Amino acid sequence: MPGIDKLPIEETLEDSPQTRSLLGVFEEDATAISNYMNQLYQAMHRIYDAQNELSAATHLTSKLLKEYEKQRFPLGGDDEVMSSTLQQFSKVIDELSSCHAVLSTQLADAMMFPITQFKERDLKEILTLKEVFQIASNDHDAAINRYSRLSKKRENDKVKYEVTEDVYTSRKKQHQTMMHYFCALNTLQYKKKIALLEPLLGYMQAQISFFKMGSENLNEQLEEFLANIGTSVQNVRREMDSDIETMQQTIEDLEVASDPLYVPDPDPTKFPVNRNLTRKAGYLNARNKTGLVSSTWDRQFYFTQGGNLMSQARGDVAGGLAMDIDNCSVMAVDCEDRRYCFQITSFDGKKSSILQAESKKDHEEWICTINNISKQIYLSENPEETAARVNQSALEAVTPSPSFQQRHESLRPAAGQSRPPTARTSSSGSLGSESTNLAALSLDSLVAPDTPIQFDIISPVCEDQPGQAKAFGQGGRRTNPFGESGGSTKSETEDSILHQLFIVRFLGSMEVKSDDHPDVVYETMRQILAARAIHNIFRMTESHLLVTCDCLKLIDPQTQVTRLTFPLPCVVLYATHQENKRLFGFVLRTSSGRSESNLSSVCYIFESNNEGEKDRRASEKQKEIERVKEKQQKELNKQKQIEKDLEEQSRLIAASSRPNQASSEGQFVVLSSSQSEESDLGEGGKKRESEA
Repeated sequence: MPGIDKLPIEETLEDSPQTRSLLGVFEEDATAISNYMNQLYQAMHRIYDAQNELSAATHLTSKLLKEYEKQRFPLGGDDEVMSSTLQQFSKVIDELSSCHAVLSTQLADAMMFPITQFKERDLKEILTLKEVFQIASNDHDAAINRYSRLSKKRENDKVKYEVTEDVYTSRKKQHQTMMHYFCALNTLQYKKKIALLEPLLGYMQAQISFFKMGSENLNEQLEEFLANIGTSVQNVRREMDSDIETMQQTIEDLEVASDPLYVPDPDPTKFPVNRNLTRKAGYLNARNKTGLVSSTWDRQFYFTQGGNLMSQARGDVAGGLAMDIDNCSVMAVDCEDRRYCFQITSFDGKKSSILQAESKKDHEEWICTINNISKQIYLSENPEETAARVNQSALEAVTPSPSFQQRHESLRPAAGQSRPPTARTSSSGSLGSESTNLAALSLDSLVAPDTPIQFDIISPVCEDQPGQAKAFGQGGRRTNPFGESGGSTKSETEDSILHQLFIVRFLGSMEVKSDDHPDVVYETMRQILAARAIHNIFRMTESHLLVTCDCLKLIDPQTQVTRLTFPLPCVVLYATHQENKRLFGFVLRTSSGRSESNLSSVCYIFESNNEGEKDRRASEKQKEIERVKEKQQKELNKQKQIEKDLEEQSRLIAASSRPNQASSEGQFVVLSSSQSEESDLGEGGKKRESEA
């Protein structure tokens, strides 16, 4: 190293201006060294703090990697390969964390301690000596001034002694202080080199020791492990790039294909309605009543799940049950001047919900889907094919077949097989087997080709329909569905032995030419369902069908007003659909016009929440009860006539035998053989009456 500049300690007593000038140079150098060392200290302290933070962060990273297998991730939480890989990384990083902790300790001892000592001890010592030297120099200058002012004429030994002593003390103090100050400044020239090199040496030695420990831990086995992980990462990256490219292409295709769907009500010609759905999901507006006349509409996500309609608000984890749509009814409704509204009513009629679709396509698809689910098509092996077959049958029904036999050829059993007992049902027992010439019947002999179809009940009260009043013999009135009417007559109460109530929906009615075979009802069902499918008519009037001993009544479920009344004697034919047992119909024979001999037949078609076979059995049971009552009445009338004849004959015999009365011991009456036989007949009638 080159020579080090020094302050001349020998010249401290002389304290010449040259010495003071040289002292100023050393003081500037000390100030520069102090500023530089403060900056270097801050930089090294940052290294030390960073190393401590790195050691703590490495330890935390190792800890988190160990806890990965305890985490429960919603996606990919059971990846055992990833768990084992991270466990291996955790071990390596834990070892590195120990190395970083050792490095932190070495940096604190070998780097931070020397520079801290120089900053806190040596530089502060220079500053302290500088202040003391300034004080001593000022005191010496003041003592010299006082000594210089001693009087020549009036000498005072005491004052002179004090001043001389003061000069002696101050000069000695200045000289000693100046010598120590010069010594400290000279020593600083050596210490600054030591303070610069020693921390750097400690830092490099600590790093070398750290890398040596790292080389011992990172062996060849670890290098092979890292190479395998690097290969896996590259494979994952390539797979990610491929998926990104595929997703970008999918996004472009969807943007092009979905452009027409951005319109809230797309063109139905480009996006036809799918009527074969048994599952559907989408957003609907649900109507919620908040008062007597006020309501709110909430937008929610609805989806079908089996026979249930589920709803789910945005943000919910799962959906909740909105309504059971098995055996339900669905129809388009007008509600609050909103478009595309439809109403779903549960099978028991106790719960209903009004929903609004976004477009006409969604509106019709929701109605068709719920209608298919209501028919329990979703329970079949292939629901969509079954729904398509049902809808296709309805569409094909628009084109009449050349003969009735060809139309039902696919539905009838093959030759040699027995007919199912529920295939065709009639309420009249006199229909018997099919006629041999039925196969030759054309459709025109059953239903006129241009016969109008009535899809709804025109008036909710049947007293506004004179034709019905004439046919049924009674006007509309408010009816209790349980038969508890306070204004009913005695005869009506006696006749109403049995009441059964069913929830039905009116599909339509039309006039028919024949009423002597169930095929008339089947043909009417076909034409009404086909017309509804062609004209997109989904609205159905829901009513309560009350079956009594004398009539069938359609009652408004809300107002309990009788809409229509069908006398049982006028119901000449009844049948249920061969496949869908919920569809049923009956033929009503009424007089048309003023002439009682001019009779017309009208077929009414309904859909019930339960099987129409139950409705048929109920009506047959009512007719059976009616026949039993008629038979009992005839027997009763015959018995009364016999009793009346016997009473008359007894009175005549008694009158003719008064002159020849018997003795007082006894009285007797001799009857003829014919009278005895009539008496026996009367006793037999009474016995039959008691048995009945």
